[in-house]
Amino acid sequence: MAYRNGVEWARDTVKTAGAATKLLLAPDRSTIAADGKDLSFVTATVADAEGQLVPRSMNAITFTVSGPGEIVATDNGNAVDRNAFPSATRKAFNGLALAIVRAKAGQSGDVVVTATATGLTQGTATIVAR
Repeated sequence: MAYRNGVEWARDTVKTAGAATKLLLAPDRSTIAADGKDLSFVTATVADAEGQLVPRSMNAITFTVSGPGEIVATDNGNAVDRNAFPSATRKAFNGLALAIVRAKAGQSGDVVVTATATGLTQGTATIVAR
């Protein structure tokens, strides 16, 4: 805790993550245009049983899409990763990876993104294409 003039001004907590158990997916937008151009950036987090990021995780994550969408690219923020961007599989870097998804032109509906990794519970996210 930090105090200013005797009043609590700020508070922070640091927690140690447990063992990696699951993948969590979070799209930056839950609705995109079905024009073949609009994108949603889906972050995959390697998490422990409490949902906390496991920061040193390097699990190989495979992304798949069902419905009227497709994976454009994957990434992880690691500047020395030589894996091709169009690859559906990407190693997590500091517990994170990214799938860039777009809806197919003229096709609307639910785009379901799934992430799987050996030993972890899969993660899913739904993006609506309109």
